[in-house]
Amino acid sequence: MSTIVYASSIIEELRRAVDKISVNEAEHLVNLILKAEKVFVAGAGRSGLMGRAFAMRLMHLGIQAYVVGETVTPGIGPGDLLIIGSGSGETQSLIGMANKAKHIGATVALVTVHPNSTLGRLSVTVQLPGSAKDSEDRESTASIQPMASLFEQMLIILLDAVVLQLMDQMGKNAGQMFGRHANLE
Repeated sequence: MSTIVYASSIIEELRRAVDKISVNEAEHLVNLILKAEKVFVAGAGRSGLMGRAFAMRLMHLGIQAYVVGETVTPGIGPGDLLIIGSGSGETQSLIGMANKAKHIGATVALVTVHPNSTLGRLSVTVQLPGSAKDSEDRESTASIQPMASLFEQMLIILLDAVVLQLMDQMGKNAGQMFGRHANLE
């Protein structure tokens, strides 16, 4: 198969996967962000990279958003929201973060393939189709792509859609967001 045929197959997988996302779960995430004092984003590996991109867009919207683990990230507190991206919902470092955030009084949201995972039981969840990187799970969405690629792609698509919904609800446009774009380069 050619590279372009593979790309077309990936796009078709994404089209099918979007239809499997709960509208209510996605809208609930938007509402949690709107009422949060600060938003913290965490994830491991490629999921973490998607979260970093999302935190940047939240900042462009004027939302106080931080990536967990950065040197300039403040402490989390009551009224804050921790959003975790984890396909498996079983990443130990993220479970520790979720437990600590809940103990402090923050809300924890998880975007995952497995809402009944350890992280899922600690969080408000948005379930995405896909599979965890090491999964042979029959309930996971079949994909031609390796490991958790489908989940990671759906994660950034969902988070970008959340940004569009936030823009709409906040009355913001791309021009206003660009005013917050880095300009020191």
